[in-house]
Amino acid sequence: DPASGLKELILQSAEVDFPLYFSFGTEPQSSVVPVFTADSDHLVIENTPKTLTMSTALPSGIVMSRAMTFNPDSYLIDLEVTLHNPSEQYQYQGAPFLAMVNQPFSENKNNQFIFNGPAIYLNGEMEEIKTKKVADAPQSRTGKLDWLGYSGTYFMNTIMPQGDQNTVHFKMLDDTRVSTVLTSSVVTLSPQAVKTYSYATYFGPKKFETLKGTGHNLEKIINFGWFDFLAKPMLFLLNYLYGYLHNYGWAIILVTVIIKLLFWPLSYKGMKSMKTMQKLQPKMAKLKEKFGDDRERMSRETMALYKTYKVNPLGGCMPMLLQIPVFFALYRLLMQTIELRHAPFILWVTDLAAPDRLYLGFDLPYLGGLPVLTLLMGASMFLQQKMTPAPADPTQAKVMMFLPVIFTFMFINFASGLVLYWFINNLLSVAQQYAINKAPD
Repeated sequence: DPASGLKELILQSAEVDFPLYFSFGTEPQSSVVPVFTADSDHLVIENTPKTLTMSTALPSGIVMSRAMTFNPDSYLIDLEVTLHNPSEQYQYQGAPFLAMVNQPFSENKNNQFIFNGPAIYLNGEMEEIKTKKVADAPQSRTGKLDWLGYSGTYFMNTIMPQGDQNTVHFKMLDDTRVSTVLTSSVVTLSPQAVKTYSYATYFGPKKFETLKGTGHNLEKIINFGWFDFLAKPMLFLLNYLYGYLHNYGWAIILVTVIIKLLFWPLSYKGMKSMKTMQKLQPKMAKLKEKFGDDRERMSRETMALYKTYKVNPLGGCMPMLLQIPVFFALYRLLMQTIELRHAPFILWVTDLAAPDRLYLGFDLPYLGGLPVLTLLMGASMFLQQKMTPAPADPTQAKVMMFLPVIFTFMFINFASGLVLYWFINNLLSVAQQYAINKAPD
């Protein structure tokens, strides 16, 4: 809901679930929760960074202080934990533990193909760790860690540690809550010794430019799957066009037009091939009637026919196959890019990241509102099918006529931005097919 207010990214169900829970010598889930004294009861962060310092005495006698620095123009929070051993004769050994507990930031009904769960950037590679794998057995990773955290569709909670070697432990606390604990090597606190641990944290949106500007390779969390290499340039183009149009809906339409123009020669050749194939159907029928019982002869005569009329039987399929990676790249892009979240288009389309619904004053069963854009998309696909030369195989022709219905049901709960792309793509294909049908042979 665009009027739902600010987004809450932290759990407040129990003290040990509080974010950035630090313990020394004892794992967070087993430690006694300390009570801190803060140096201020509130901070007003306007033009300059402000620091909140909290201190406490641990049961061991170690004095711990936590300094959190908040930046007015960044989602970064700097955390510095200082341990002081006030004893003049005792020393303490222990490892530092910094913990986060996360659960999905929101329900994931429509983005079931988008990863939600713990993730790390370790030894130069990003890894998404599925919660099912963690549920089967706790997971641990050790190495050069740029960041660790929890990723949602649009938001992320992350910690960036210092040091070359860190270990991360992942454990499921229940069906939804994931515990992520960062630790490093054991240290000895000699009498009167002071030890400081520094971290940077990012609790905020998964916006590519924001993450890239933050550093620490945080932008690697934005992963568009197998076709990431196609989706990233499209995201750049989408944001570039938005800078001029100030409307992501029109930006999507313009991106669709640009993609269609790039594929125009290939699509045109494929559609021409399909038109020629349709004209060859009577000749194919005669060949089948004449050589139907001799498969080898039938195959030779068919290939000779294709050669005579300079037609490729696969010519109609190739353009569609080559556009599949582009479609999947756009699918991932439009389903998970935060730029479209709550981004309005026109009329009833007020959120390009949400399913398309026009509310009629009463709820429709299973839908709520009427998916107008999705129905228009299905109608445009049906029109495209009617204008496209039918396949020679009657069974295949019937299957093709059912595709608009299948796609309409598939797209009902997809992001309206993706439906808009497919609708405009269909309209451009209809125009292209019309031009080919009217063109002289």
